[in-house]
Amino acid sequence: MKKGYIQVYTGDGKGKTTAALGLGLRAVGRGLTVWMFQFLKGTPSGELESTLLLGGRFRVFRLAETTKFFNALSDAEKESLKVRLQAELEQVKGAMKTQSCDVMILDEICAAIHAGLLSVGEVCALIDGKPPGMELVLTGRSAPAELLERADLVTEMRCIKHYMDAGVPARAGIEH
Repeated sequence: MKKGYIQVYTGDGKGKTTAALGLGLRAVGRGLTVWMFQFLKGTPSGELESTLLLGGRFRVFRLAETTKFFNALSDAEKESLKVRLQAELEQVKGAMKTQSCDVMILDEICAAIHAGLLSVGEVCALIDGKPPGMELVLTGRSAPAELLERADLVTEMRCIKHYMDAGVPARAGIEH
């Protein structure tokens, strides 16, 4: 890719990760490699299983992996997660430095910022260090203004109506 852009998918609606996965799937279909770094996810998911079927062209790495919601963690668990994420973040920096992929997705990186695991400055430094030929996609609710300013494309997902509000739980193959 001659020029890669910076995309942000944010908002309170469903579909941020799904949109990033769709872009990644399209990229793989055109011969590009995709690396997705998922923050604060640790439970099995259909998206994770699907990427395994793509023959290594779409790889998923989980950082600050946890099976609990962040708010349910103890202070000690939160601190441990923060320390672990700082070490794991070297994978992201290394992939950028070596240009290991054509498309890099930082899924739920905004959640890592809001949880206090990463600073806005650290994420801005990642964005600023993006190689010119790499597409970079960031997802998560309430993307900070500094990220939006650096982005070339910003899409906001807005929830108008959701069946989960009527008590429908997350369904395998649809929400996870």
